[in-house]
Amino acid sequence: MEPVAADNEEAVEAWSGVLFDRWAEHRDVLALSIRPFSDTAYELCCPQPGERVLDVGCGLGETTLALAEMVGAEGEVVGIDAGERFTGAAADEAAAAGAGNVAYITGDVQVADLGGPYDLAFSRFGTMFFGNPVAALRNVRSSLRPGGRLCMVVWRNKLANEWLHRGELVVDKYLERPEETDEPTCGPGPFSMANADTTTDIVAAAGFDDIALRRCDIDYLMGDDIDKAIEVVMAIGPAGELIRLVGADAERIRPQLEAELRDAYADLVRDDGVWAPASTWIVSAFNPG
Repeated sequence: MEPVAADNEEAVEAWSGVLFDRWAEHRDVLALSIRPFSDTAYELCCPQPGERVLDVGCGLGETTLALAEMVGAEGEVVGIDAGERFTGAAADEAAAAGAGNVAYITGDVQVADLGGPYDLAFSRFGTMFFGNPVAALRNVRSSLRPGGRLCMVVWRNKLANEWLHRGELVVDKYLERPEETDEPTCGPGPFSMANADTTTDIVAAAGFDDIALRRCDIDYLMGDDIDKAIEVVMAIGPAGELIRLVGADAERIRPQLEAELRDAYADLVRDDGVWAPASTWIVSAFNPG
């Protein structure tokens, strides 16, 4: 693991520990649910056979392997994540799949040597947690060839993402974020790039040009049933993080929280699962060289 920027140390601790555990536990739902966003992004950035791609915040490597199939044996995809348990598991799965054109780096994108040059830097929900996103994206740009492409998927505003926001509203009624806690937080959080103007300014300040944001809305699968959906809401995202940070006080009222969350999501239950509105920006830009 390379050095970590001081303003990312807490987030790296969280993603290397408890957040890895929770993501891995609910991967069966989460990986399936967010796949439509990356599929749309692939259509926009068009990875080509023979290209070299950097997968930023690669997590467990689903996007890395998908990109590797697109660039083929003559191409290469390098996945980077600050959580060494993520890259370790991803590397094991790539080896088991026989993906010979995939490599992984454990590092903080804000300060790591990213290698390169790459034709494309791709990210699905991997850029919202940097303490200094301009520095991180500037480092990404420095790894791209002149004319190289950036494509990243980030969440839009909370109101457009009811799968998370309804849960947060319920939990906020009962719990208050502690001023001090021994639990690490995830960094700026999933909605740090929700504002189109703010995100455009960040990408421009990192040195990219021809910046475009495309809105992508889907029905998001929260779980096969209401039990799984509530379990996920209480484990990840703003509601899950607040419950974790409060600790014992939250656990004492867990039955009450679960009951109110069931009511909050009841109208989203269908025969084939619990489906909620979800929305992202797919951000594209170019390295002017």
